[in-house]
Amino acid sequence: MSIRTATLNGVATIEIARPEKKNALTAAMYQAMADALRAAQADAGVRAVLITGQPGIFTSGNDIEDFMSRPPASGMDAPVFQFMFALLECDKPVIAAVTGAAIGIGTTMLLHCDFAFVSDEARLAMPFVSLGLVPEFASSLVLPQRIGQARAAEKLLLGEPFSGADAVDMGLANAVLPAGEVVNHARRVAERFNQLPPGAVREAKKLLRAPQLDAIRQTIRNEAELFAARLRSPEAMEAFQAFFQKRKPDFSKF
Repeated sequence: MSIRTATLNGVATIEIARPEKKNALTAAMYQAMADALRAAQADAGVRAVLITGQPGIFTSGNDIEDFMSRPPASGMDAPVFQFMFALLECDKPVIAAVTGAAIGIGTTMLLHCDFAFVSDEARLAMPFVSLGLVPEFASSLVLPQRIGQARAAEKLLLGEPFSGADAVDMGLANAVLPAGEVVNHARRVAERFNQLPPGAVREAKKLLRAPQLDAIRQTIRNEAELFAARLRSPEAMEAFQAFFQKRKPDFSKF
């Protein structure tokens, strides 16, 4: 298993630990993260959740080989959707510590964390369209609301990468720090919830999320239906073949 979990001083840590594959996520890893989030929610001793990766890499997104051998259908039972809804519905504060690259869902999951701290080496990107796919995790709804339509088009349609400092400037992250300080800083923020009344924290988070929650759930479902259809498209097949063959995709024939 490439997901490590531990609970210490009221903080449940979920660590993506597959550096040999740039922390690429498999179905089993999504399931493990979903299970860990649900366990943290059920544990009265947990006051906050910390999600982190490895030095230099948060996650490179989906493991393409695993993804193509087990493509998620539009139904919500697939591990990736279990993870999405577990994160969306976690009523305890979730803090992300992004140490390095965060690609695809590595960036879109930050939209659903309560705090995100990024390193000065971070590089974030949502290259769904360049893979012949569409945005996921309600990013087509939340990102334009967060950063504006024009910048969201740059990030989602062109897939333009951006830095940790850019993420802070756009309101996608709380602070950018030296790479070696990110995790410790995020943990200190998570541990502050040990000093706060947990019921009030949960209710306040619920109020913050309530106005958008139904729309986010529906957008995740809408995106999933289109995503599943796009996975079977000739454009996506060309993009994935080019990935495996280490060449640029050729979309001129479409």
